[in-house]
Amino acid sequence: MLKETFLKNVKLLIKMHTDGLLGGELMPEDVLIGVVPEDELMDVLTLAMALNYQRNSYKLWESVVKAYQDESTKWIFNPYAAANSDIDVLRKALLLHRVGLQPNRHPEIWQRVAKGIVKSSEKGDVQGLIESIQSDIAPLKGIMQGTRKSDFPYLSGPKIFNYWLYVLESYTNVSWKSRELITIAPDTHILKATVKLGLCSEEVLNGGADDRQTVATTWETALAGSGLAPIDVHTPLWLWSRAGFPSLLSYE
Repeated sequence: MLKETFLKNVKLLIKMHTDGLLGGELMPEDVLIGVVPEDELMDVLTLAMALNYQRNSYKLWESVVKAYQDESTKWIFNPYAAANSDIDVLRKALLLHRVGLQPNRHPEIWQRVAKGIVKSSEKGDVQGLIESIQSDIAPLKGIMQGTRKSDFPYLSGPKIFNYWLYVLESYTNVSWKSRELITIAPDTHILKATVKLGLCSEEVLNGGADDRQTVATTWETALAGSGLAPIDVHTPLWLWSRAGFPSLLSYE
């Protein structure tokens, strides 16, 4: 496909999303709006995002809202409290509203991420972590995907890490430096939409780590010089796939 035609289709897709024509305009994380105050939103988004792996995102965030509104479980979203909790107490709280589904793995991940956040700054929260790197994605990647990767299980993985950066930008007051480093978050819907647009062959639908990296790299190359960052097309692509790929031509 010629690059001009490809970019035309991408921009058409973005316009369809902007105009609310892709269905499901409500993204999973939207349920937090008006429920979690701004000064706690970064912590809630970050801790829960670490469990957003191979599960229904809408159900995860609905469970997060229930747990946050329950005074007996709200504390799990405080990094310091979660980091210093007895693991059995944390397990019970995570499972109560199904924020965590795996009784052993999920509490372990949650607590490790909480500890990673706490030791990142004197503030002991995500805001402190971001301030410590001056809102610059380059050193943040160096920490979370490099020197301290083991402190941030799942969250440091390429798919969740990049989507986490995008979600923080979308829902909080973060203004990233080195924003071009946010690559597309290649989950199953993104893989399918990428193939549908003709950008990659169907081989990437195997969904292995190499396939996801191929898709992310291909999007970086395809959008170079277009004025669009790869992450800018994530939500339109995701909704397009979820809606069953409604025709782009019918909208022209």
